[in-house]
Amino acid sequence: MTNITIDEITSQQLLEMLNMRSKDVFLLDVREQHEVEICQLAGSVHIPMNLIPIYLDRIPDDKSIVIYCHHGVRSLNVAHYLVHNGFESDHIYSLKGGIDDWALSIDKSMNRY
Repeated sequence: MTNITIDEITSQQLLEMLNMRSKDVFLLDVREQHEVEICQLAGSVHIPMNLIPIYLDRIPDDKSIVIYCHHGVRSLNVAHYLVHNGFESDHIYSLKGGIDDWALSIDKSMNRY
């Protein structure tokens, strides 16, 4: 098995990506339902981490995929899982610091937990 590096992007980089080409970006929220009820990124698709294997067919392979969770640990794990299941690594990103960093640096009105 090869060692695959997943690109982590900052909240600022994600904001710029969304502003430039939001139609080409698939935002994947891998947190639990109770976390999503507190806050979420607009336009994101919620598939909890443990359900990713069941719902792989709901994740497009023709867009950049930005995965996020609370702090960025689960999203990195899911990113590796996707690559090992046939997704192109150069189109997969993990949000560094997760939605918590987004709330701290981009949307200060967002609820935090």
